Amino acid sequence: MFKTNENMASTLTKEELKQEIRRLANEKNAVIMAHYYVDGEVQDIADFIGDSLALAQQAAKTDADIIVLCGVHFMGETAAILCPDKKVLIPDSEATCSLAESCPADEFAQFVAEHPDHTVISYVNTTAATKAVTDIVVTSSNARQIVESLPKDTPIIFGPDQNLGNYINAVTGRNMLLWHGACHVHARFSAEKIIELKAKHPDAKVLVHPECKGPVVKLADKVGSTAALLKFAISDEATEFIVATESGILHEMQKKAPNKTFIPAPPEETFDESGSRTCACNECEYMKMVTLKKLYQCLRDEQPIVTVDKEIAAKAVKPIERMLELSK
Repeated sequence: MFKTNENMASTLTKEELKQEIRRLANEKNAVIMAHYYVDGEVQDIADFIGDSLALAQQAAKTDADIIVLCGVHFMGETAAILCPDKKVLIPDSEATCSLAESCPADEFAQFVAEHPDHTVISYVNTTAATKAVTDIVVTSSNARQIVESLPKDTPIIFGPDQNLGNYINAVTGRNMLLWHGACHVHARFSAEKIIELKAKHPDAKVLVHPECKGPVVKLADKVGSTAALLKFAISDEATEFIVATESGILHEMQKKAPNKTFIPAPPEETFDESGSRTCACNECEYMKMVTLKKLYQCLRDEQPIVTVDKEIAAKAVKPIERMLELSK
């Protein structure tokens, strides 16, 4: 019934969608994994939620037949690379990542070729083809740990996030050669706006993702990955926080610490060529492409399937596995 009626998803209520998603997941031995940045309703129905590192670790050890990755495309690729014997699905194949798009594999490969003596470290927010010309993959959770595990005199290329690279350089004393890419959401956060917000909430602690620009990072009481910021918010004695990362994480923060207040940091104002104010927000429109309806259709039809070229996957799996090994 559900496989043949294409209009069924539109007629189901939200609660019926949730019931059908769970029924299909159980029936097909599928595990639903969601990133903290997707819509809260999708997070709530997932079997597992986490940041990029946790999702990769979970994918590597799952015994499910099907992995449904509720996030952006590179996350589905990472799961497919780590689990070649499993079917990996993603609710919307158009859900890309601005950071991954800022580092085209052919251009990055040329950059790497121009610096043959360098160890190549790539952020997990990259395509499989970019990972294939990488020595070690990192996430914001483990980038500092992995960089510091290398001898201090090791020349390093770090890409594609220049803000994260600058932060790692600052805290480790390294001088890594940086690729000039950025996350369009984290690059929007404004130090001036946060200072204004802090004046209104003087007791609030500022939580900042290291993909933000340097002036924003300097305002932080805590700098860390989404998982690290979540952990800090739950355990710290403060009851009010200004959060400078994609606003989807506030859903889990509020669930885990319902008596605390979480304030999304505002983005800087932007203007078009005519001088009109453009829409800038602290949400990733690609993450928000993942909806309950698309998740249901994805499980029902077992589409879209994430596939990675075998030759690229064979190269890309090595730096991912090295990351997982170094992160133990």
